[in-house]
Amino acid sequence: MSRLPFYLLVGLLMVAGIGLSVHRHITLEVPWTPGEQREVWEIEALINFTAQDGPVLVNMALPTRQQSFRLLTEHTASPGYGLAFLEEAGGRRAQWSIREASGSQQLYYTTQMLVTPDASPPQIEPPELRNDIIWERPYDTAAAQMIERAWNRSADGATFARELIRDFGDERQGENSRLLLTQFERGPLLVRLLNQAGVPAREVSGLVLEDARRRQTLSQWVQVFDGERWALFDPATGEQGHPDNLLLWEASGQAVLEVQGGTNSRVTFSMLSRNQPAAAAVRSQLAEETLLTFSIHSLPLEEQALFQTILLIPIGALVVVLLRILVGISTSGTFMPVLIALAFIQTTLVTGLVGFLLVVAVGLVIRNYLSYLNLLLVARVSAVIITVIAIISLFSVLSFRFGLNAGLTITFFPMIILAWTIERMSILWEEEGPREVLIQGGGSLLTAVIAFLAMTNPWVRHITFNFLGVQMILMALILLLGNYTGYRLLELRRFKPVTED
Repeated sequence: MSRLPFYLLVGLLMVAGIGLSVHRHITLEVPWTPGEQREVWEIEALINFTAQDGPVLVNMALPTRQQSFRLLTEHTASPGYGLAFLEEAGGRRAQWSIREASGSQQLYYTTQMLVTPDASPPQIEPPELRNDIIWERPYDTAAAQMIERAWNRSADGATFARELIRDFGDERQGENSRLLLTQFERGPLLVRLLNQAGVPAREVSGLVLEDARRRQTLSQWVQVFDGERWALFDPATGEQGHPDNLLLWEASGQAVLEVQGGTNSRVTFSMLSRNQPAAAAVRSQLAEETLLTFSIHSLPLEEQALFQTILLIPIGALVVVLLRILVGISTSGTFMPVLIALAFIQTTLVTGLVGFLLVVAVGLVIRNYLSYLNLLLVARVSAVIITVIAIISLFSVLSFRFGLNAGLTITFFPMIILAWTIERMSILWEEEGPREVLIQGGGSLLTAVIAFLAMTNPWVRHITFNFLGVQMILMALILLLGNYTGYRLLELRRFKPVTED
């Protein structure tokens, strides 16, 4: 029979698991390792204006998705005002409205921005050139000469913008540039000149982030489209590049703040930087999920805590498969060690080992007495279950009386599994002797301890909980191991006499 479908299935599971995990890491910046820190900026915008005893409409630009920052949360404080978030072609805007207001008014907008230096840039659509640029005399002649001079010293749109900005600097400033600056502000003037030369450009507003700064204002920058991306220029110095601490607040060339029904409007910003675990920083992004970004984070916290433990069971299963198939360790029950390892997670390793040995030892003594009663299997196992419950209750009470609070956690052991373990070991004792009981019991404990160490590893817990594609990878590995038919490591002892001869 051809094994091709089997290997195709394994390969499909492996590729799907790795692909989903990598997609999740790249798209949502979920870290590979636990404890990784991410920088988060909390920014508060304060809008002040004076209402004129009538209806008021306030429209403010909001930061949108960009390569270096990602929006985590946002909320407002505006008592008595209606609020709407508008999606426009130029970006997002917040709109406050009220039927009647008078006197000094204050509106607050607070957002948390996650620093994502390695994020992929958003999709860019080529902008439309402005064709309605009209100059009055003598500014038209000065503008044409400025464009011609900078054009001759450039090779593309970005270098043309750089040369044009430098012509307005103190070192190169001539009569034409001084004439134009008497009529126009530098930022809008540069945009007009660039658009007239056929180079798409726009003026944008950015916030320079500095920790613990208050009452800051936006600075003006010029963006130039070079055919593939937007290049950012400082209109004062001509320096090209996006500073790491610059958050573009309004990037469509529109007004940052518009107030109807009010005067003396202005917006100031306060900011604070802090670090927090990367998993927590991106958790709020996981509420709106697609099939590719599916995660447990959308569930309530109680269910999340439950699934964090459940998702560790395949790790324990992989350990059992490795030790039984490749090493050849015998266990009492196939996956009983995994359940014991789960109990160890709740009780801690030392307390769990002591509790397990005490319960099984006492249970074997009582089960030995029950064998003389010649009970049927179902009744005998039921009696053992009741005995295990009584033993656990007795140990818990004694631990509490002696001040050993760790002993109370023995109740986390699966009682049915303990009862069946005692029953199997008792039968094994009668049929194979105490040596086989020690081999299988010791193998079960060794497997449970190794599974416990694997399941409590911080990196393993982080990966299994945050990357569900890992479950497909574990399935593929278990399928491959299930296809192994060679010798087990412990079986190689049979060949020792051959090597001695």
